[in-house]
Amino acid sequence: MKTQAGALLSSLRIEREAGRKISVQLYMGLREIILSGGVMPGERLPASRTLAKEVGVSRTTVIDALDRLVAEGLLESRVGAGTFVAAALVSQHRPRMADTTGSAPSKQPRLSHATTHAAPVLAPRSWLPHTSQAFITALPALDAFPMAHWARLSARHWRGNRDDVMGYGFPSGYFGLRRAIATHLNGSRGIKCDPEQIFIVAGAQQAFSMISSVLLNPGDRVWFENPGAIGARNALVANGADLVPLNIDAEGMMVAEGLQKAPHFRLAFVTPSHQQPLGHVMSLTRRLALLQAAEDADALIVEDDYDGEFHYDNQPHPSLRSIDTYGRVIYVGTFSKSLFPSLRLGYILAPEGLVNIFSNISAAWLSGVPTATQAIVADFMDEGLFSTHVRLMRRTYKARHDALIDASSTMKDLIDVQPTSSGFHTVGYFKNAYDENTVVAQAAEKNIVLAQLSRYCLTPITRKGLVLGFGSANPDEITRGVSVLKTIAEFRR
Repeated sequence: MKTQAGALLSSLRIEREAGRKISVQLYMGLREIILSGGVMPGERLPASRTLAKEVGVSRTTVIDALDRLVAEGLLESRVGAGTFVAAALVSQHRPRMADTTGSAPSKQPRLSHATTHAAPVLAPRSWLPHTSQAFITALPALDAFPMAHWARLSARHWRGNRDDVMGYGFPSGYFGLRRAIATHLNGSRGIKCDPEQIFIVAGAQQAFSMISSVLLNPGDRVWFENPGAIGARNALVANGADLVPLNIDAEGMMVAEGLQKAPHFRLAFVTPSHQQPLGHVMSLTRRLALLQAAEDADALIVEDDYDGEFHYDNQPHPSLRSIDTYGRVIYVGTFSKSLFPSLRLGYILAPEGLVNIFSNISAAWLSGVPTATQAIVADFMDEGLFSTHVRLMRRTYKARHDALIDASSTMKDLIDVQPTSSGFHTVGYFKNAYDENTVVAQAAEKNIVLAQLSRYCLTPITRKGLVLGFGSANPDEITRGVSVLKTIAEFRR
């Protein structure tokens, strides 16, 4: 049985009342599709009988049109194989088609008020990494992921009941995964919760968007760390939030500053376990002050625990959610760092007072993350593979962190790289008046990825420097990266 019937050419239209011959219409239609990139070089066209049936013309008409295109060199006929788009028609050699869409509109279409408000504040995320190297900030150690176990679990589920793996997902999430997450949070993060409070989403970014759309009206004041997480910033601003930038010190978000700037805030966003991007751990005093401020203002707090699994010096600090006695904290977690980013899998732990509304919203407009993906992760956790992987990653990130700190000692008079006790990124502060953008650009020329500290800032901060990821690079790559960075810094001094 033939496994390739050729490209679908459903856009071909024959107007039988038009003055032009049908054969000419078919020829011109096929020619336009080929030249505009509707079929790729080397792609097979349908057999003449198939195309004639689909377009509703005689086979003779089709053969005539195809022969003309072969004569022009746009198609190639291969005996016994069929008719193919000419391999020489790569995109750069493809002739430009005339613009048939009419003149450009006289003015740009009107945008929503929310988009107009958000556009000046949104930060580009085109830098999200795809390849492991130094010093990428958001990519875990993909080289250490247990792919064999993952493949085994995947095969098990894809051989299962088709209704389970191919139908629409459960809007609030697959219950087996919700239960596994609730159990994990209890044992690992000291958070006692029911599976019904867990809502599975397509990554933390969707979580922030969902929370914002449920809780915020345009213009609502939101306390936000400065510098802070870019993805969360974009989601909040896109939903009309008025972000109030609060500075960070060694104890985390400066709550007193927030009470001075916006005592009647609606929401606060924090990364207390490993501040993004500075890496500070929020002190217990500040955590209690933030909880009290939220209670006094009738506000809510979004706790983003994006890499709280990875501590490697001391016992982790308790999560903010675990000491919340007011029911003010919405906890957001993700598997992008603990497993891998392309899963697009995260979750919201809602306070009891928000469970019903999140359930209703999920049922109304979320189709759910693919059930098979959720079920695989649930088994990965239930079989103990997740815990084993996290333990291995703690040792891996500890070794890579130490390699970065050791290597950076050779440039401590140029860049002061800060030790950290969790996660897989840290910051390096400039000792001299370097231009962040210039250093980043020169490093990129040498295949070293850096992020300037200022890109995380809503308002300028006094210190300049770089955010250095060490999770996805091995110690040798880290050492080489430091050597390149030192050379650039010495040149710029």
